[in-house]
Amino acid sequence: MTDPAAPRPLSLLLIEDSETDAELVVLELRRHGFRVESGRVDAEAELREALRAGSWDLVLCDHNLPSFDSTAALRTLQDAGADVPFVVFSGTIGEEAAVEMLKAGARDVVLKTNLARLGPVVERVLEEAAERRRRSEAEEERARLEEMLRQSQKMEAIGSLAGGIAHDFNNVLLVVRGTCAQLLAELGDEAQRARVEEIDRAAESAADLTRQLLAFGRRQVLRPEPTDVSAVVRDTLELVGRLLGDDVELESALAPGLDNVLVDRSQLRQVVVNLVVNARDALADERRILIETANASLDESYAREHPEVVPGRYVVLKVTDSGVGMDRETQARIFDPFFTTKETGTGLGLATVYGIVKQSNGHIWVYSEPGRGSTFKVYLPSSDAAAPPPAEAPEVESPEGTETILVVEDSEMVRRLVTDTLRSYGYTVLAAGNGQEALEAAANAPGPIDLLLTDVVMPGLDGGELAERLAADRPQLRVLFSSGYPSDMLARHGIAEARVEFIEKPYLPEELGRKIRRVLDSAPQ
Repeated sequence: MTDPAAPRPLSLLLIEDSETDAELVVLELRRHGFRVESGRVDAEAELREALRAGSWDLVLCDHNLPSFDSTAALRTLQDAGADVPFVVFSGTIGEEAAVEMLKAGARDVVLKTNLARLGPVVERVLEEAAERRRRSEAEEERARLEEMLRQSQKMEAIGSLAGGIAHDFNNVLLVVRGTCAQLLAELGDEAQRARVEEIDRAAESAADLTRQLLAFGRRQVLRPEPTDVSAVVRDTLELVGRLLGDDVELESALAPGLDNVLVDRSQLRQVVVNLVVNARDALADERRILIETANASLDESYAREHPEVVPGRYVVLKVTDSGVGMDRETQARIFDPFFTTKETGTGLGLATVYGIVKQSNGHIWVYSEPGRGSTFKVYLPSSDAAAPPPAEAPEVESPEGTETILVVEDSEMVRRLVTDTLRSYGYTVLAAGNGQEALEAAANAPGPIDLLLTDVVMPGLDGGELAERLAADRPQLRVLFSSGYPSDMLARHGIAEARVEFIEKPYLPEELGRKIRRVLDSAPQ
């Protein structure tokens, strides 16, 4: 029996035409240790209204009523979809009718002549209901976990596909864009320049597509640093405003004094842009978008509802639109790659956001209803690390120099382009197609080598191992790594985690020249 000192609350709906019998029921349950709040109905219409208006722990129903009986009452309860235990309480029900009620879904039958049995029956029925709810919730946290696993496997498959082609594809794009840059520097005819620029734009779009696939698969090379989310959003708003147009009302509520988060700032800007552009595309007559930031604390209860969440402090970025909203089926697929409800587009915008957020150890949720707009919430873990002071705007460096550079690249077309580019900038260039050739070229070099520019992943001796062997005899050697592979591949070669100079493929010739100049002008590693 429940401890009378701590009565158990019970919200009871009585289907009973006798007010006296209803009062006896309430008194008996209170005597048994329940704190009873009750309502009483005795007609089907009243029952339907009570089910709509209240939340009940238990329905206790007389078998025979003037206008309907317990069979009709139970059917009404079931039709309403109310998951409430139903107990028959009657002085006239026979054994056969009682069995039929139990088969129909009643949890028990108690005779009015045996009132003392009511309390134990109610207690048992409530415990059974609680256990059913626990099992149902467990079946739901399991269904969610299975869906998370399916999503993770889908991401893994896309990431593996993107990672498998990224290196070779980025090498091709590097050559295409690099050759376009060389042609544009040489051509004077405007019609020819326009054609080359069109080729370069197409190659840039292809490079962006590869980056989005890598982002979705969480295989990008990220450079996280302590970041104020409000500051990044504020700096991004000017660009975002130009993307939206004058007919969209863009509002912001950016909290000051936010916790820092560890995130790649360029990728966070990509998240903001993609979310806002997605919101713009969902707008209809009322064209309003709101961007908000705030500190947030996700507790144990929230984590139980979202199994992938670790309780703790977060910074939340929220983007809300007044658009057409989404149904459940659409919401279930919005982060899938290539899924789109638009007539045009790649279907990678939100998939990219999802990948960046997950790779940054964050979480993203969407709340939406058809016709009532959508809200996307991005949660990024708070960090105690202090943000670095704002960097002064660097002077534009000349890509030119006179030092000696050893270029190690297993792709012949990339090696040829890079070698020609660096020689055009005035450098002395030694070229090798793999690590062993590089060691031989270094051993036969007539003078010192100032910088090693090497691909990371190569057959035989990889870039990291090559750099270590060359630096053993040349402590002043600067090293610049380059790769088109995703971050997980680089990590396996000890590059992603080390503090190294790195340039990601595909890059433009002038970008490479400026990067090399900065590395050469920096203190030796």
